[in-house]
Amino acid sequence: MTRMRVSRAGAIRLGLAVLAVAAAGWLMTDTATRAASRLRELALPASEQMDASAYVRVVVPQGSSGEAIADLLVDHGVLSDGQRFRTLLATSGAASELQAGCYELHARTPALEVIRRMREGITTGRTLVIPEGLRPEEVAERGVAAGIGTAADWSAALSKVDSEPGPVGRDAGSSLVGYLFPAAYGLECDTTPESLVRAMVRTFSERAGAALRDAQRVGLTPHEVVTLASIVEREAVQKAERATIASVYLNRLDDDMGLQADPTVQFAVATPESVAKNGWWKRELTVTDLANRSAYNTYVHVGLPPGPIAAPGLDAILATVRPEQTEYLYFVAKGDGSHVFARTFAEHSRNVATYQRDP
Repeated sequence: MTRMRVSRAGAIRLGLAVLAVAAAGWLMTDTATRAASRLRELALPASEQMDASAYVRVVVPQGSSGEAIADLLVDHGVLSDGQRFRTLLATSGAASELQAGCYELHARTPALEVIRRMREGITTGRTLVIPEGLRPEEVAERGVAAGIGTAADWSAALSKVDSEPGPVGRDAGSSLVGYLFPAAYGLECDTTPESLVRAMVRTFSERAGAALRDAQRVGLTPHEVVTLASIVEREAVQKAERATIASVYLNRLDDDMGLQADPTVQFAVATPESVAKNGWWKRELTVTDLANRSAYNTYVHVGLPPGPIAAPGLDAILATVRPEQTEYLYFVAKGDGSHVFARTFAEHSRNVATYQRDP
């Protein structure tokens, strides 16, 4: 067999050509795959989000040529060399498909990924993930950590949106506590604290509105459902227990018993001094804490507190309007994230003795 000899320069050209052909095929991915990729990006957990400081904003003006975009990417430090980007564009014919916009790009984004995102108009690769059970102040802290505004910006945004009507279920005069829906929110170049707060309020209405229409099933108003669901959210570690915990609190409400929910005390004692020392949710509550006269302390006051203490997720809201049918009036943590439930105080006392013994 005669072996073909290829010069080093020829090998490099051949390698680039092969890479470009592969890239062209990759860039022709069907719409469904692109959509799925976009959904995965928007669902990234907090642990996988990049540091905000590692991203740069690149504004691509309308009508920019591939050559001009390559220069922008190099100037902003996204690419160290624009030649591969130019070669891929030329081979794939994608230069005319790159969309204008303000892109947030990681400083080490591969040229192939930049082209894909600009073809599809995916301007951001970052998300702000808001988990269930947070107070607005905690949401603001996550926003600041993601590089979106300052603490003062968030305070102003919350106050502004707080003074406006809505969302679905909120009583007039109540705050936004409980109504910033926990979800993953894409961060665009023009994202601000106010735009995020509005998105969270809007998402709450869209996602929780249908469930809140069932509030009458348990004899509560929509605002009361959100209030109780927020307590359930903070109490339940295991998803499977939410409906059971909700049933306990509903049974206690029916019997005019105090809810005696620790999360309401944690909410009540979260003064600036306490937060600086113990965080927003103080773990070890004292006798003094339990005697706090706040209207939110369900050890002192019978019935529901004036409003939610945190943002419940949809599962907690559904568990509240569709609780498990039980006769339970008590529960105690077992130490592994689950709880043991009881119908009588005597049974509960035995459970406490079993699971809450001093080590």
